[in-house]
Amino acid sequence: MAEHQPSRHQGKRISLVLGSGGARGYAHIGVIRELEARGYQIDAISGCSIGALLGALHALGRLEDYAAWVSDLDYMDIMRLVDFSWSGAGVIKGDRLLAKLREFIPAGTRIEDLPVPFTAVATDLKAQKELWFQRGDLLSAIHASIAIPGVFQPVRYGSRYLVDGGVLNPVPIMPVVAAHSDYIFAVNVTAKPSDQSLQDLMPDYFGTGGGEQAGTLNDWRLALSAKAGDVLERLAPWLRAEPAQTVADSTNPGDWGKMDMILQSFDITQAALAEYKIAGYPPDLLIQVPKNICGTHEFHRAQPMIELGRRLARDALDAWQFNDPLQS
Repeated sequence: MAEHQPSRHQGKRISLVLGSGGARGYAHIGVIRELEARGYQIDAISGCSIGALLGALHALGRLEDYAAWVSDLDYMDIMRLVDFSWSGAGVIKGDRLLAKLREFIPAGTRIEDLPVPFTAVATDLKAQKELWFQRGDLLSAIHASIAIPGVFQPVRYGSRYLVDGGVLNPVPIMPVVAAHSDYIFAVNVTAKPSDQSLQDLMPDYFGTGGGEQAGTLNDWRLALSAKAGDVLERLAPWLRAEPAQTVADSTNPGDWGKMDMILQSFDITQAALAEYKIAGYPPDLLIQVPKNICGTHEFHRAQPMIELGRRLARDALDAWQFNDPLQS
C-alpha cells in the first residue's frame, strides 16, 4: 500500500457510516483499510445490513479475519451457507450463516461493551419505522439488520418482526450526527450506475493476476445438481434462466429468476432512499460505490470489491484533502 504524505487530517477522529448493498458492501473493508493507512481514528460506527456486520467486526478487531475468510469463498462455499426454507416469509432461514458468524462474534457480545459507539439499523415491519440497536446482544442486532425481505426470514425480536434496515435507511447517517467526532465519512454502495465494469475500473488489478474465483453460476448449478437431485428443480424458479447474463445486462425480465427480481427491486429502492438520506444529512466525505459493479448476491467477489473500496476511498480522500480549506 502506497505511503502518504502527512496532512492535517491524519490522526483526526471520524464517525463512519457503512451502507447496505449485499456483496458490494465488501468495499467497506477496503475503505477501512485505506482510512487506517492514513491514520484516521474511527470513533463511532453506524451501519445497515452488510455495513452493520462489517462495522461490528471492525469494532471487535475481527475484520481482517473475516476478510481472509470471505476472500477464499467460491460459489459452492456460498451455497453451503444457504439453508433454504420451503415455507415462511423468506427463502433462506439463515441458521447456517449465523453459526458461521458466531466464529467471529463471540456469544454474549453486547453492543454497549464495544470499544466505540456502534449502531446497527433494522426495520420494524409492524411499526413501519427504523429500529436502532445501540445496546443489547450484538449478533441479534446484526441478524435483524441483514434480513433482506423475501430472501431471509424476518427476525422476531420480542413482539417485533424485523428486517433489513435498508428498507428505510440504507445509509444511516443520523445515528452518528451527535457523536463527538471531527468528521462524518459515509460509504454508499448503492450509488448511481457506472458505464464501466469492475474490470474496466481496475484493469491493472485484473491484468496482474488479481481477480475473482474462477467459475460461473452455471458451474455451481452443475455441481449442485449432481449432489442435490430434485432440490435444484425446486430452486429453479428462484434462479436466472440465463446464468451467464446479469440482470443489468438483460433487457428481458423474463430471463430473471425470482431472486433477481427481489434483489433488483430492493436495489432500486435503496438507491433512491440513499440519495434522499444523504441529501438530508450530508457527510463531510461521501465514498460512492456504483450499484451495477457487483450483484447484491455475488458474495464470491470479495477480493476485487475490497480492492475497489480501497481505491475509491483513496481517490475520494485525495480529492477531499486537496479541496478542503484546512489544507490551504
